[in-house]
Amino acid sequence: MKIAIVILNWNGKKLLETFLPSIVNFSSEKAEIFVADNASTDDSISYVKKHFPSVNIIENAVNGGYAKGYNDALQAIEADIYCLINSDVEVTKNWLAPVIEVFEKEKNVAIIQPKILDYKEKSSFEYAGAGGGFIDFFGYPYCRGRVFNSLEKDTQQFDDTAEIFWASGACFFIRSKVFRDLNGFDEDYFAHQEEIDLCWRTQNLGFDIKYVGTSTVFHIGGATLQETNPHKTYLNFRNSLLNVVKNVPKRWFLIVVLSRLILDGIAGIKFLLELRPIHTFAILKAHLSFYKNLPLFLKKRRKIIKKQTYFIHISIVWQYFVLGKKRFQDLD
Repeated sequence: MKIAIVILNWNGKKLLETFLPSIVNFSSEKAEIFVADNASTDDSISYVKKHFPSVNIIENAVNGGYAKGYNDALQAIEADIYCLINSDVEVTKNWLAPVIEVFEKEKNVAIIQPKILDYKEKSSFEYAGAGGGFIDFFGYPYCRGRVFNSLEKDTQQFDDTAEIFWASGACFFIRSKVFRDLNGFDEDYFAHQEEIDLCWRTQNLGFDIKYVGTSTVFHIGGATLQETNPHKTYLNFRNSLLNVVKNVPKRWFLIVVLSRLILDGIAGIKFLLELRPIHTFAILKAHLSFYKNLPLFLKKRRKIIKKQTYFIHISIVWQYFVLGKKRFQDLD
């Protein structure tokens, strides 16, 4: 089984200096390593060429974000499995073996995510993926080990192998054939939550997605866009709405879309009360972009099969903010 580890880079020399050594040291025997550069203007590529000559380099013509960046780069890579990994991820010894074993034994598994812990607080799960992702009825994403901004300590409670709904783009393994059959990521997302859309479409083809807790990586999180950045708020709210329009089954479509618009409005008010008006404006901007993109995504909706049951819990917003349930294990 041929594995290609592909690190998307944009002006990330400092990140590559910190994190590329672990990937090379713990992966070279089992995988070929690539840096896919999104038209960087720093000297990150010359740094890689000088210090890591065994690492392959693909130079994209433009910075098309996460989605287009990977779509462009992977056209030039032949492998059975792609591992798409952020430039701010540290891997650990033997991290690949458990993942490869699942792919080899379970032919219907198309996507895998390892355990993702916080690089700065290594006993805690990290926001982007944690112990594997799910979404609720209204399309809000959450994880085992992370519900909204509440992060759990890692006490080996998620050292299992489990079926999940979505895998984090921070460290995302996918069979190359499935990636190509689905035409990769939807480039209209640019960045954030395009992996949830791809996971949804993968399951529509009948494949499974799994979390493998015996493989561990550490992620900084927010190295490209921090949580406090309003552009991140904009992308997350817009793209989550686009996921709903594109993928929610017909019988629930209107109630979910209308409810989401109302709930997003409440979130905007909450930001105002917290004296963070810049994030309220980011939500307004997200909704304007959503309306602009609505006709396009309604057309995309017609081209896919809808997964009829996509949620475990009805409303994470209700359970978290009203009932005060902050841990995955406590959710009803």
